[in-house]
Amino acid sequence: MASRIPTLNEAVSAGEKAAAVDTAMIAKLTDMAGDFAVNLSIALIIMVATVLASRWLSGITRRMLSRVRGFQHDRTVVSFVVQVVRVVVYIVGFIAVLQRLGVQTTSIIAVLGAASLAVGLALQGTLSNVAAGVLLLVLRPYKVGDIIEVGGAQGTVQRLDLFVTQMSNANNHKIVVPNSKVLGDVIVNLTGQKTRRIEILFNVGYSANLKQATAVIAGVAEAHEGVLPDPEPWAGVTNLLDSAVEVTLQAWVEVDDWWQVKADLTQGVKEALDAAGVEIPFPHQVAVAYEPPAPGLYPAAMSKPEPEPQTPAPAPRRRRLGPKA
Repeated sequence: MASRIPTLNEAVSAGEKAAAVDTAMIAKLTDMAGDFAVNLSIALIIMVATVLASRWLSGITRRMLSRVRGFQHDRTVVSFVVQVVRVVVYIVGFIAVLQRLGVQTTSIIAVLGAASLAVGLALQGTLSNVAAGVLLLVLRPYKVGDIIEVGGAQGTVQRLDLFVTQMSNANNHKIVVPNSKVLGDVIVNLTGQKTRRIEILFNVGYSANLKQATAVIAGVAEAHEGVLPDPEPWAGVTNLLDSAVEVTLQAWVEVDDWWQVKADLTQGVKEALDAAGVEIPFPHQVAVAYEPPAPGLYPAAMSKPEPEPQTPAPAPRRRRLGPKA
């Protein structure tokens, strides 16, 4: 009986130690869960604050740049700088969130520094778009509101971002072109100048009086209020076609009036040529009467000539050779 008492005491002490360990582990897990919950809540607050701060700083930047006289009529620089501010605020907020969650950002930066070559190769296209966007902002081949043609696409520039240029065509289609493609291609800025030339081709008949035709066409352009007097409108013969004489009209207008003035001149010249009796040729079709051949005769046999008789050529005479001596 006495030998069982130490064994029982040892079991009780072991149970007390296990209970103490379990209690300490539970307390530690509880503390860890509490700390994680607190850190997660703070991280969510930081994320919300980052979004609000990005909007607030972007608004302040937009308002400050809009007060600069050089940027009041050019939204390209304003939108680009606002985009840069927004991205920088997001990066700072993301790093703060990682640090609050216990992620060692220094080790991440060290790993990224060691793998900078691989990251650079992987992000080559993205980084080239960013570099191209900065160069487009410095060189300024176009600005927001200009109508440009690049990469086979034509539209009005809506905004210039860090990575892409957004355009909208006449059908209100959204066109997105990477900045690297824009910088590496030919850029045609249709509204980069204050004035723009209209060139319309008209066709008149060969029987028309060309001096009268050119005078009528130039007079319509001179009478239009949207056509600029300097340079003055010009009309002249530019080509001789198969069934018509080509007369070209050139007139200079303001950029915003180009489409409407071109439509007005096209209609006005047509009406003026009709009133002056100048022929505007168009394709004609000539009807040819068809008569079937007489019955019983094959057309091919009727048209095929009979062969002429040929006299056979005389056979060549052979020379007989005598016996040798």
